[in-house]
Amino acid sequence: MGDAKVIPFGEDSRGRRGGTGSGSGAGSGAGAGRPRTGRGRASGGATAGGAGGTAAEAPQPPLAAVPDAVEGTGPGAGARAGDGAGAQGGQGAVPGIPAQSAGGRAGPGAGPGAQAGAADGGPSGAGASGPGGSVLGAVAERVLGADWDRRVASGLAFLRRRVTGDYEVDEFGYDAELTDQVLMSLLRPLYERYFRVEVRGIENIPAEGGALVVSNHSGTLPLDALMTQVAVHDHHPAGRHLRLLAADLVFVLPLVNELARKAGHTLACAEDAEVLLERGEVVGVMPEGFKGIGKPFADRYKLQRFGRGGFVATALKTKVPIVPCSVVGAEETYPMLGNARTVARLLGLPYFPLTPTFPWFGPAGLVPLPTKWAIQFGEPIATDGYPPEAAEDPMLVFNLTDQVRETIQHTLYELLVQRRSVFF
Repeated sequence: MGDAKVIPFGEDSRGRRGGTGSGSGAGSGAGAGRPRTGRGRASGGATAGGAGGTAAEAPQPPLAAVPDAVEGTGPGAGARAGDGAGAQGGQGAVPGIPAQSAGGRAGPGAGPGAQAGAADGGPSGAGASGPGGSVLGAVAERVLGADWDRRVASGLAFLRRRVTGDYEVDEFGYDAELTDQVLMSLLRPLYERYFRVEVRGIENIPAEGGALVVSNHSGTLPLDALMTQVAVHDHHPAGRHLRLLAADLVFVLPLVNELARKAGHTLACAEDAEVLLERGEVVGVMPEGFKGIGKPFADRYKLQRFGRGGFVATALKTKVPIVPCSVVGAEETYPMLGNARTVARLLGLPYFPLTPTFPWFGPAGLVPLPTKWAIQFGEPIATDGYPPEAAEDPMLVFNLTDQVRETIQHTLYELLVQRRSVFF
């Protein structure tokens, strides 16, 4: 030990020490040299002088102040001592100087050891976030938005749950996750950009507990039901979901049947409606049925008969409020000028519409006109103040049915007066 030779501080000494493995980089110490002894294995926060090799055993002369960066052209040149990386140059570490915690960045001229250290503890100057990664990130942000990474991760997790079967549906077939992440996402552009729906009075739907939303029905195809569902899903402060009661025809059509069930729709019968309302769901019903959706364009915004008031009896039994809903804009999406009844009977349909574009333009005639919509939810009509046997009183059921119908009709007239144009 007394004959130890003091090696000058310079380029040759750095290269000589790097070759004997005296300088381990931050992180896993993947520099060019390995320690010859088991002592002092480098890790993020180890001292460069104690990293291994015979250099650690030799007494070190006192050193002057260490410059901010070690200059040179060797493999470890360019590592910055003041950048939070300590001796992360791997091959360019200075013996006897404690290395700072790993996680800094390797300089532009850092050698292999510096790059390896930066890979373990932090980003490198020319690492994975290079030109290619930046371009891909910019494209993804432009297409998917600023939170594209979160959305991609959420989508991959969704696909994994679909493949493994790790999701739930209720006894009606409602798939909440599929509806939120897929079906609503498909309908939202139509709702926001094509029909530009304005929603009013959404706060009239209670934040919790059951409620029965009663709406007018029109437009040849039931787009108004779907847009009302999006309005409740996206705009209600409590994030409620509208469970629609649909006609029998919906559940006999291939593909449409599955999608309707997944979206939370169920058969328009009193038994299903009662179960959902007692469970505290928001249920939507359109009492006009095919009479409203298939009426001629000349009768637009004139409510048809509301049936025998079965929805009112259901609300009285479950003691939930009735929320009237008026939709303006759906009538003009497919102006129904005629009805080919013979074709409708052959196809088993309630009507076969003849519009200015269908069937003359083929599939292109199915594209709806881009009308401007407004959906208004009226003040709820309470039913919890009636006695239990009120649902069996035909006069009370009739009066409440007529009250709901008149409220919706009056609101439709008000919205039409306020509307500037069918399309704007």
